[in-house]
Amino acid sequence: MNRRPARRRIAVAATATAVLAAGALAVGAGAGAAGADSRGKGEKHAKPVTKAQVLGLFDRWNAALQTGDPKKVADLYAKDAVLLPTVSNQVRTDRAGILDYFEHFLQNKPVGTKVESVVNVLDRDTVIDTGVYEFSLTDHGTGEKSTVKARYTYAYEKQPNGTWLIVNHHSSKMPQG
Repeated sequence: MNRRPARRRIAVAATATAVLAAGALAVGAGAGAAGADSRGKGEKHAKPVTKAQVLGLFDRWNAALQTGDPKKVADLYAKDAVLLPTVSNQVRTDRAGILDYFEHFLQNKPVGTKVESVVNVLDRDTVIDTGVYEFSLTDHGTGEKSTVKARYTYAYEKQPNGTWLIVNHHSSKMPQG
C-alpha cells in the first residue's frame, strides 16, 4: 500500500495552514541535515526528526546555492516537487522547470539568511518549515548588490533511502508597506 499520496495531501494542507499561520517564532540557525531512515525494521525505535535537523535542511539547500550549480540545487527536490519561486511567475512542477529557474537565479549569486522560522513535524517522514528569509543578491551584469526579503514554506518528505527532499517550496517577496 502506498501511503505517499496521503502524506502529500497532508503536507499540502499543512503547508497552506502554515502559510496562513506563519507567526513570529524566531529560531537560530540549525544543525546538520535530518537523520537516517525510519522506515522498515526498527521503525518503532527510530528517533523522530528534531527541529534543529529540519532547520539544517535549509543550510544544506543554501550551501547548494553557493556552489553555483543548478543541478546540485535541483537534486534537493523530489522528482514531482512543486516550486513557486520568488523571482519568477512560472510554477515549476518538474526537474527541467526547477533547473531552468535555478540556472537564472544562481546568476545573481544568492546567499540566503533565515530571519524567522516555524517548524512543524507532521510525522517521521514529513515536515514543514515556514517563515521569513532574505537573500543577498549581486546583479550579474552590473555587480550591484541588493537584498530581497521573502516569505517561504518548504515541505520535506523523507525518501525510502533516508534522504530528505523538498516536495513543495513556495517563496514570495514580502509585500511593500
